[in-house]
Amino acid sequence: MKRIVVIGGGPGGYVAAIRAAQLGAEVRLVESEHIGGTCLNVGCIPTKALLHAAELYHAVTHGASHGIKAGNVTVDWQAVLARKRAVVTRLVRGVEGLLKANGVTVHRGPGALAGPRAVAVGGENPVTLEADAIILATGSEPVRLNFPGHDLPGVIDSTAALALPAVPASLAIVGGGVIGVEFAALYRAFGAEVTVIEMLPQILPPVDGEIAALVRAHLAKQGIKFLTGARLDEVKQAANGLTAIVAAGDQSEEITAEKILIAVGRRPRTAGLGLEAAGVALERGRVTVDANFATNIPGVYAIGDVNGLIMLAHAASAQGIAAVEHALGHRAAYHGHTIPACIYTSPEVAGVGLTEETAKARGLAYHTGIFPLAGNGKALIESGGTGQVKIIAGAKHGEILGVHIFGPRATDLIAEAALALRLEATVDELITTIHAHPTVSEAIGEAALAVTGAAIHWPPARKS
Repeated sequence: MKRIVVIGGGPGGYVAAIRAAQLGAEVRLVESEHIGGTCLNVGCIPTKALLHAAELYHAVTHGASHGIKAGNVTVDWQAVLARKRAVVTRLVRGVEGLLKANGVTVHRGPGALAGPRAVAVGGENPVTLEADAIILATGSEPVRLNFPGHDLPGVIDSTAALALPAVPASLAIVGGGVIGVEFAALYRAFGAEVTVIEMLPQILPPVDGEIAALVRAHLAKQGIKFLTGARLDEVKQAANGLTAIVAAGDQSEEITAEKILIAVGRRPRTAGLGLEAAGVALERGRVTVDANFATNIPGVYAIGDVNGLIMLAHAASAQGIAAVEHALGHRAAYHGHTIPACIYTSPEVAGVGLTEETAKARGLAYHTGIFPLAGNGKALIESGGTGQVKIIAGAKHGEILGVHIFGPRATDLIAEAALALRLEATVDELITTIHAHPTVSEAIGEAALAVTGAAIHWPPARKS
């Protein structure tokens, strides 16, 4: 029986451990903090629990246009936080139960390489674990900026933003990526005055530019202020909170807020793993891997955020499965181009495959099809028709290259697009797939029709 040791119990590590056990390995998982990692404990799950509460609050307080009138609606913030904790606890216990049911032994404490075939576990019960293969799944940590005033009370990171004692009256967010935008939507829905400061010209840099512009415009209508092409220089104490000194072009602006959230991204967590001593190669702080997620040291693999390829929980899980299958001599399958990315604003954002900017940069010949959700009955009912579906397809064969959605249920709908990429589907195949009515999913079929200029439920473009 082969021995697998996994360092890290997040969505990459625990999934890798379970898959290895399914394949007959003796599996030991080493976790220094909480089973479930960042995602379950201080990332995706608690954030989405708070976002769901914010969406409910916004729906109730803005329901007059739907004929729903409610008075004296208040937010019990402590109850909101309690439900968040309850959801997290239930999921963590569920994962712990799955590990136990699959015969995975869990070791509590920090883990580090003690050679190419051994892991040293510290903590209360130190032990050295021998292994035939080692999976590094230690995830990532927030990037911390070292600016004047970075250590002032009220300057927080995303972990602290999930457990504030009260909804702040005002919040400045440094970073207009996924994390920053989700927190902006969350706290704005609960009534905070929110300003987002982003260094690049647009928010959500990895997102298709057209979709990102729509999201920005929609959030601006909700009252969120955006300052792009801007750099945080300093934070000072102010009488009513904190003041951020921001350079925007040749201008300097002052933004005062009760809290300042630093949300400029995450970096691989590699410290204390003994990588240098073991000779594991790193590049710009991330562990380098091959197509099977193997490092340069035979038998040592790195999955998820620690390899820096794509920092998404579901990517880590898929990589974990592929890594242990390869380590145990099975044929592994990993299709990185089909990994969707999701943003839980209201309405949601999701995309998979190439953005138009990427297709253009690669010199590909392509066509686009856009269907505004104002032409979709279900979206009109749910969100007033805000958003659109955009399809990028190859010019010659009509193969689906990318799909990008801004609208209700986008994070669920994107699975159809991911499957289309996985199966190398064409626009014609999407068109001839009959979508149920009334659903938002119909807009995917309409966007496919729009690639050919034949959308049914949107007027044709005027001929010049």
